[in-house]
Amino acid sequence: MVPQGDDKFYFQAAIESVAVIGAGISGVTSAAYLLRQGLNVTVFECLSVACGVWHYDPTVPPDPPYLNERPPGPAETSGSHQRTLEEASLAHAPPGPYWPKGTPDYITYDEVERYIQKIAVRTGVQDRVQYDTQVESLRKNSSPASPRWTVHTQTLQRAANEGMDVGYKLVGREWFFDVVVVAAGRYHQPRIPDVPGPKEWKERFPENVFHSKGYRSPELFREKTVFLLGSGVSALDIGREIASIAKETYQSSRGGKFDLPAAMFAPVIRRVGPVDKFVIEDRRVGSAQGAIVLKDGQVIKGIDAIVLCTGYITSYPFLGSLQATTVPREKADNHVIITSDGYTTHNLHKDLFYIPDPTLAFVGVPYHASAFSLYDFQAQVVARVFAGKAQLPNQKVMRNEYNERKRAISAGGAAFHSLMNKSVEYMQGIQDWMNRDAVRIGHEPMDAIDPKWLQSQAKFVNELKDRGWLEAFEKNKEIPQLLVKRSL
Repeated sequence: MVPQGDDKFYFQAAIESVAVIGAGISGVTSAAYLLRQGLNVTVFECLSVACGVWHYDPTVPPDPPYLNERPPGPAETSGSHQRTLEEASLAHAPPGPYWPKGTPDYITYDEVERYIQKIAVRTGVQDRVQYDTQVESLRKNSSPASPRWTVHTQTLQRAANEGMDVGYKLVGREWFFDVVVVAAGRYHQPRIPDVPGPKEWKERFPENVFHSKGYRSPELFREKTVFLLGSGVSALDIGREIASIAKETYQSSRGGKFDLPAAMFAPVIRRVGPVDKFVIEDRRVGSAQGAIVLKDGQVIKGIDAIVLCTGYITSYPFLGSLQATTVPREKADNHVIITSDGYTTHNLHKDLFYIPDPTLAFVGVPYHASAFSLYDFQAQVVARVFAGKAQLPNQKVMRNEYNERKRAISAGGAAFHSLMNKSVEYMQGIQDWMNRDAVRIGHEPMDAIDPKWLQSQAKFVNELKDRGWLEAFEKNKEIPQLLVKRSL
């Protein structure tokens, strides 16, 4: 990149080739807008279909380590040692955290899957996707003569009458691109918190404790006493499914700023406070019950199953040294992207462009917003910048703005990328930037904030008021925007 004027950057050579990592909703929409801008796009997707976490697979993903609170390093994600096709497939593309038909309140998973795939077909993205292909590494060539990104991939090819005992082969390939868009999502690495007991319980009763990513059906909990650890959307949805068939259901809240209020959960679910430890209650042969000791000293006995609704770790292992798994969040320098906290994606301008080298962009980093609408908006912004219809500030301006944001949100963690009660402000500010540049450069304006979407936001807030849920959130001076499943 080279400077233009005093405070703008543009791309020194015309951008032609773009790699998009991921074919979920953020990847498909990114590719669609990039194609619309006339760029040559290749999409890499480790699954066999476009739709990301919305594709239901009855296969349960491999268990994460107990404990699991930091992003994995590259060596921890390699699946090349697997010997069977099933094992290799699970390591290559673990099933997502979605559930059978009927789970959501407003729309079923298969409708969302069909929606995403229709977008892929209608926009031409389907023909640009390399399926069953995992990005192993991403590296920028530092040569001034050819400053391009090198992408190493590994494609899982299932054997067909080739006499291969394992039934598959992994085929590596090297690709080169002018720019890269990371749209790989956040729901891959389950977060297993540092609470005493789950590891021992898992070792003794492996089928009775698991992360919400492994949830597939409520039938497992029929006539059982179930403990849900967590107060987010996963706990809400699982609780809704199992409440009518479980013997009893407990749900634990730490009282955090982003915990959903108890009023949103099924009335039969008993909310309790934070957990101190899990203990195996009955050590008789064949017994699979345990007890939960809460921070306030209360003991809940007779627990048959535990579901860890504890969220996910942000992880992009293909980033190599830019994913610094041993560096604390507060020690992040001006280059690292992921640190050990597994929450923050560092050094991004507007949560989109990598400040040290904006030829690397991310779509889908913020949360606590209307996900589909937000990703569509971000995809348009990235495509316009890469197509030369908007210009980035220079690195000094981007760095100063980012540092000011860090000072303003010093708590970090989940708060840093949260758009709770701020998504309209975030989107409007960026759209104003896009349109100022469009007028100056002579391009068409960006009109991405749909009035119908704004009306939907207002309607949802009114529903919260009518149900008495809003009051619980306003204790923290926040209004939730949980339109993830209703933004279609």
